[in-house]
Amino acid sequence: MKRVVVTGMGTVNPLGNNVKDTWDSVVAEKSGIGPITKFDASHLKTQIAGEVRNFDYKQYYDESEVKAAKRMDLFCHYAVAAMKEAVADSGLDTKITPNRMGVLLGSGIGGLNVSYANSIALHDKGVRRISPFYIPLSIGNIASGYVAKLYGIKGPNFSIQSACATSNHSLAVAALLIKSGMADVMFAGGSEGVINELAVGGFSNMRAISTRNDEPEKASRPFDKDRDGFIMSEGAAVLVLEEYEHAKKRGAHILCELAASGMSGDAYDLVAPDPEGRGALISMEMALDQAGISSEDIDYINTHGTSTPVGDIAETKAIAKLLNGKEDRVLVGSTKSYHGHLLGATAALESIITIKAMENSYVPANLNLENQDPEITLGCINKKAVKKDIKVALSNSFGFGGHNSTLVFKKIQ
Repeated sequence: MKRVVVTGMGTVNPLGNNVKDTWDSVVAEKSGIGPITKFDASHLKTQIAGEVRNFDYKQYYDESEVKAAKRMDLFCHYAVAAMKEAVADSGLDTKITPNRMGVLLGSGIGGLNVSYANSIALHDKGVRRISPFYIPLSIGNIASGYVAKLYGIKGPNFSIQSACATSNHSLAVAALLIKSGMADVMFAGGSEGVINELAVGGFSNMRAISTRNDEPEKASRPFDKDRDGFIMSEGAAVLVLEEYEHAKKRGAHILCELAASGMSGDAYDLVAPDPEGRGALISMEMALDQAGISSEDIDYINTHGTSTPVGDIAETKAIAKLLNGKEDRVLVGSTKSYHGHLLGATAALESIITIKAMENSYVPANLNLENQDPEITLGCINKKAVKKDIKVALSNSFGFGGHNSTLVFKKIQ
């Protein structure tokens, strides 16, 4: 059986516009959440978000591409930025064997900014003012296609959309493509850029996002009894997945192994998770089975942990059942307490942070966990950062529609 390893990473997100700054922010226990600056949110119940800061898309394109890039939706720009860092980090030349490399970048929502702007143009000025570029620039798969075009990558190329589980599914399927022999290298992850009035207003009216506007840095508080919803964020994350022997042959710096994945469906509700976490448990058990390990081998779980009242309870119930009372050696946390919820890009960012945690033997603290919800009885959620050798880590991601996905990362021995 072919093995899949991670040989490069790239990201832009509320904590930083590269992997180093992102990890430094985590170690410094710095929140990336603040007041919304992209539009006037004063009339909304929620006025805070996790925005990408100091971002100039033009610096990520060759001069010949800038004019065309000007029309692209923001989620595409974020994908290009993360891809550029990931390619550089991997040391790969995408022109050598382009048909053996592929791209699988997903988005939970896609080009909502373009759709929103064209809807306003239609309403205010009529159908003739709809941009001829509207359709190709708004579809969720366009970032994957655009990135492949920029780098000349001709292998498998498509996009997965499973809401907030999108980039976990992207990584999982990309690894399966490598194991099947269809590719030697896959650039996989997700991107999202929908902090606008329509999206924030929609989630706000669902009562899904926090209204702790006076304390934005404390608003994302997974597992805390005073949590009141998740924080909308934006950005992108790309991981370079590579067949192990291929990576060894070219002398790549191998970060870790993506050992296995698990996928399941709740079959319960379009939005709410199964309150007992049954779908989440199936996903985690499948991942462990595919990796050939038991729950006793787990050192760290980076949870979906959105900071929603029902979601955190359901997931921790599933984890408690998975560990079956043997919680002593496992640490459980949610890094959304730092960066908020990047929707379809979140899971890939959390994978990067999980890999950095393995690399540095450092489990991040759960920010803002002041009083653990009494309904969350899991005893291995760490309030403070912990130095710990992490040989096996799980990363969970769940999405509207009942989509569940779990990744298993292993340190290369």
